[in-house]
Amino acid sequence: MPDHPFHVAGGFFAPPRHSPPETFTLQRPGLQEEAASSPRPGSRRRKLWDIPHKFHCPVIGVCFGVEELRGLMAKNIQFPRDTSDFVLHTTAVGACETRTALAEALHKQLEKRFQLSIRAFAKAKDAETLRALWREAVQTGIELPAALWASWTHPACDALLEQDIYADIHMIQHQLGTGTRAELSMLKALQADNAQLRRQLDAARHEVESQRAEKSRETQQLGQRVAELRIELACKDAYAANLAGQLDLLRLSLPELKERQALARRASDAEARASALTAQAGEQGREIDYLRNRLRALSKHADETIQYLLADGEHPAAGPDSAPEDAGANLSGKCVLCVGGRTGSIDGYRQIVEQRGGRFLHHDGGLEESLHRIDGFLAAADLVICQAGCISHNAYWRVKEQCKRTGKPCLYMKNGGASGLSRLIDQSRSETALPAKS
Repeated sequence: MPDHPFHVAGGFFAPPRHSPPETFTLQRPGLQEEAASSPRPGSRRRKLWDIPHKFHCPVIGVCFGVEELRGLMAKNIQFPRDTSDFVLHTTAVGACETRTALAEALHKQLEKRFQLSIRAFAKAKDAETLRALWREAVQTGIELPAALWASWTHPACDALLEQDIYADIHMIQHQLGTGTRAELSMLKALQADNAQLRRQLDAARHEVESQRAEKSRETQQLGQRVAELRIELACKDAYAANLAGQLDLLRLSLPELKERQALARRASDAEARASALTAQAGEQGREIDYLRNRLRALSKHADETIQYLLADGEHPAAGPDSAPEDAGANLSGKCVLCVGGRTGSIDGYRQIVEQRGGRFLHHDGGLEESLHRIDGFLAAADLVICQAGCISHNAYWRVKEQCKRTGKPCLYMKNGGASGLSRLIDQSRSETALPAKS
């Protein structure tokens, strides 16, 4: 038997002085293979030193980090500080072949760390169920170290499942190495891209600094220009104040300047009034000419009427042109209210009523004027003429009710022309005499 308790790669590690020397026994070659090929009785989970020795390397390498493993081994084995990670790994793997203090410490750490996964895998009662749980963990890639420890130490794990798990974890380690190399290549590419981006960033910063310096120069130039403009404005203000002072001196030197300005304004106003009066005089002259022409026409018409009466010897009412004068005698100052009617016929209505000597009032029947004003018109009227087709229904019934209540004569027109109004007044005059206005 060699002097050291187990095989290590790289040297000999003496056990701690305070711990007693461990006793190791040799095993016959092929004993582990025979034990693996035969079924294991009982349902007890296996310890770390109970699983085949070739599985210790994946367990130690996958389940422990380098620094964590270094700390756990320092509590049980004395080794130099500059010992490489590989020597520590192989030493821990060799210590797990039998039940040693280091193997017990590693076993306790694995049981404590992966107790949730151990409970989850404990639900499997046979190898097939355990295999399905392991496949699921491999596919997801989540908590793979915990699944590895819970599967290999499970009592239902047979030799075939042990080999499958070993093959899977072996290939996963190779893939991780390949992925690490790919990541290193990607890292190099990213570092090259990062360097290029840094150069672009430096160029952009340089450009920004140049633009900032240019903007600073432009700002300084604008500030100088603003100062120059302020000085120029101050000079103009001083010049304007100087001109205002000169103007005041001129006003003081000409005391009658205000009076002259007032006279000029009065002359301008007088000229404007004269222009207005001239225009008014021209308008009045045109009106006088119009009245003279109308007077000539009326005189001529009066002569023809006299000749007609002398020739026929009839009453003026029989003549076709004497109706307005006779109607005027009949109305004799009475107030005639016309409710409704077309807008273009209002002036004709007014002329007919005034030619017959009456006073004309008009209300549009509530189309535009307020319907409340019609009561005052009805109270002032002696005769009401209602345009039945040109007023609202409310106005129609209001006029009819008011005239019926007060007993005022009300004439209803169907035709909205001025001739229809004239005939209606003549017809009402012949049938009933209008009451005298009080």
